[in-house]
Amino acid sequence: MALTLYALIQTAVLCTNALAVLHEERFLSKLGWGVEQGVGGFGDDPGVKAQILNLIRSVRTVMRVPLIIVNSACIVLLMLFG
Repeated sequence: MALTLYALIQTAVLCTNALAVLHEERFLSKLGWGVEQGVGGFGDDPGVKAQILNLIRSVRTVMRVPLIIVNSACIVLLMLFG
């Protein structure tokens, strides 16, 4: 497989899908990355762990509908052009 623009877009979509399907209670809490882990005090700088948890929550919240559309477009393109 050659390194093309479509391959890079497909890689970004797959990584975003991987972030979107992580479930907090089933998967992340077993690793110690549950909901209670990301809570910090007022004025405290959030750590790396809290920032990653916020990124995962944001991707899950904001990218739900766009991911459905982009995944559908990728499937249609793969079906048409192989």
